[in-house]
Amino acid sequence: MKDFAGQLAFITGGASGAGFGQAQVFGRLGCRIVIADVRKEAIDKAVAELTAEGIKVHGIVLDITDRAAYAAAADEVERVFGQAPTLLFNTAGVNSFGPIEQTTYGDFDWLIGVNLGGVINGMVTFVPRMIASGKPGHVVTVSSLGGFMGSALAAPYSAAKAAVINLMEGYRQGLEKYGIGVSVVCPANIKSNIAEATKIRPASFGTSGYNANEDTIASLHSIHRHGMEPVELAERTREGIEANQLYIIPYPETKEGLEKHFAAILDSVPGIESDPEGSALRVRAIQEWAADRAKVFNKDTE
Repeated sequence: MKDFAGQLAFITGGASGAGFGQAQVFGRLGCRIVIADVRKEAIDKAVAELTAEGIKVHGIVLDITDRAAYAAAADEVERVFGQAPTLLFNTAGVNSFGPIEQTTYGDFDWLIGVNLGGVINGMVTFVPRMIASGKPGHVVTVSSLGGFMGSALAAPYSAAKAAVINLMEGYRQGLEKYGIGVSVVCPANIKSNIAEATKIRPASFGTSGYNANEDTIASLHSIHRHGMEPVELAERTREGIEANQLYIIPYPETKEGLEKHFAAILDSVPGIESDPEGSALRVRAIQEWAADRAKVFNKDTE
């Protein structure tokens, strides 16, 4: 996708941080914008700022973990704009830091529920509608550089972000035939208010195993204030969409670390010369199965 004028963008977490940066950049390019966020006050403020720029914008209060609410939001988008989005931004996310060995069920349920479950809900809700519209489109999901490696201080977050990367790789393969591109953005650090996320952690998740107070929040803010500006990240995302990139990682300082990480993984794989006949047989079996998979698994062919 290279022409954004007239496109309809649905952005979760769109009232602040990376999501608001996306709303600004793509709104200025002529997109109509739908901001979905859990905080009504933040939505009202964001809508006012975007409207002042002449951007057509609509706000929806949405908890992305609530599937019924997500379906209602999708219905509202179609009532207001007469169509499904052509651009879907799964941007909303939360984080909390603490020792992996102290992580509670509630910590896992909240962090994975929002960061992975929220993305799943966005995809299952909107992808069929985007396909049914017959229009070219693009899905952008914000993961994290942390999704490429584990973290002893952000284990549930990193695990969820790793799953998101894998999920987008799958959707990339599946949606290409419909003219819908898929990109996954993996930031290293953004100027955002994600440090405040623990303040909106629902009480229903029970006690956290992490120490979350004003001092820990201030510590996180001291890191995020040095992050990439949300508008700059959104501009790099635009470039990635235009180039139809799967991965968007506009952080050159991370390349060396990623090379070392994946080199260690590749080094653990023996060369094919260690078992040439067995390797060839396994590869051929997978290829033959994959060639026939659509006929076997596609429900529409029944």
